[in-house]
Amino acid sequence: QVRLVESGGGLVQPGGSLRLSCVASGFTIDTYAMKWYRQAPGKERELVATIFSVGGSTNYADSVKGRFTISRDNAKKTVYLQMNSLKPEDTAVYYCSGPRFAPWGQWTQVTVSS
Repeated sequence: QVRLVESGGGLVQPGGSLRLSCVASGFTIDTYAMKWYRQAPGKERELVATIFSVGGSTNYADSVKGRFTISRDNAKKTVYLQMNSLKPEDTAVYYCSGPRFAPWGQWTQVTVSS
């Protein structure tokens, strides 16, 4: 069964860190580009980070560059999003995405607030 399951969200103070995980089943994650998106209330969905299949190169939205890191563990079939120096504007629901045939997973909520 092809699935994506996100976890790791929560409430964190500004300046804090969280690590999101996306566990894939039914396909090999290093064969496809894997992405993290987010959507804040009242805003459009934003592509946050991508890790490409070939060479594992990465790309980030300007809003998170230098603070977020996307990575993958092929053996664990897991894609991570390490989020450091979190800001209130990072508050959103976060989704991971894979190949077109993989349904979107359930979101994980990230709230940055003091």
